[in-house]
Amino acid sequence: MIPYGRQDINQADIEAVVEVLRSDFLTQGPVIPSFEKAVADYCGAQHAVAVNSATSALHIACLALGVGKGDVVWTTPITFVASANCALYCGATVDFVDIDPRTYNLSVDRLAEKLAQAEKIGKLPKVVIPVHLCGQSCDMAGIHALSQQYNFKIIEDASHAIGGRYNGEPIGNCRYSDITVFSFHPVKIITTGEGGMALVNDPVLANQMMRLRSHGITRDAAEMTHAPDGLWYYQQIELGYNYRMTGMQAALGLSQMRRLDEFVAKRHVSAQRYNELLADLPVVTPWQHADCYSSFHLYVIRLDLSALRHREVFERLRVNGIGVNLHYIPIYRQPYYARMGFNLIDFPEAERYYTEAISLPIYPALTDEQQLEVVRRLINPIGHQSIF
Repeated sequence: MIPYGRQDINQADIEAVVEVLRSDFLTQGPVIPSFEKAVADYCGAQHAVAVNSATSALHIACLALGVGKGDVVWTTPITFVASANCALYCGATVDFVDIDPRTYNLSVDRLAEKLAQAEKIGKLPKVVIPVHLCGQSCDMAGIHALSQQYNFKIIEDASHAIGGRYNGEPIGNCRYSDITVFSFHPVKIITTGEGGMALVNDPVLANQMMRLRSHGITRDAAEMTHAPDGLWYYQQIELGYNYRMTGMQAALGLSQMRRLDEFVAKRHVSAQRYNELLADLPVVTPWQHADCYSSFHLYVIRLDLSALRHREVFERLRVNGIGVNLHYIPIYRQPYYARMGFNLIDFPEAERYYTEAISLPIYPALTDEQQLEVVRRLINPIGHQSIF
């Protein structure tokens, strides 16, 4: 089986984890702030808050921005459900903005139209969550300009995008957003097993997210309601969660950060090779905006449905050991969300994408031979006729 993605673990990663296992601190130890600093420094952000998943990071980001009952959060329908669930966890409602037909990210044009309509009926979003699908940044300057006009906050869901760049700067610097979130799941660019991180430049938001990840507890006397009773003292000053990252996870992430640029460069080599191998076939390869340097977490092709059938190609690749996937089923199609009454005709580009998209395998250790096998299986004859 050639999976669509997989982690790349070397001996240095293993030794980093073992070092923590032999230490006095398996959790809440010094390696966690070291990992946070490494990511923040790489991205050019002021603060970083490591947590046990990107889902947790999205949740506490919403909470820190004051999302609650009666609020509305908008995101793209072509993303994992966590990008929307985080708002529901806070008691808010969710709506979606259709995608751009070339980047597959949230469309700034559709966002502008929807904001103008929402302003007329007094239902503007409190937060918009653009998702950098496949590792390519959304048009953050355009989204930020709209946030200034319509007064909403921005959480960048950059779960796919660490190591990418936008306008020549690292994704994660929060130049055009309030908070940026990364994922460190095994199939992402770097991994901590499970894990995530929120980056932010506002120290107040950073401190609140640090409390929220650990039960809402503080040991900082300046944040307490009265002077500490003694050196042992702490206070729970808000309702938080146990979203902490372990020392083993942080050690693995810190080690992986040393190879981040190498990982992304290898993904670019694989993407370019796919571009060449697929150039004369009836598929659309990923379009890349000139302002962006994608981390290429995913390599998504779209099929020409006049030449082939989506389900047939997908199933044939799977049967032949090619672990293709579809990122993603539009969230509003999920039964839980469908009950909220979304209308498929409001999202024509997302619907079209869903009928055509397939994610091909891409990861740092993917070989030329494996890529040739993926393409060979893609163009393999069906019965007595070639699909191409």
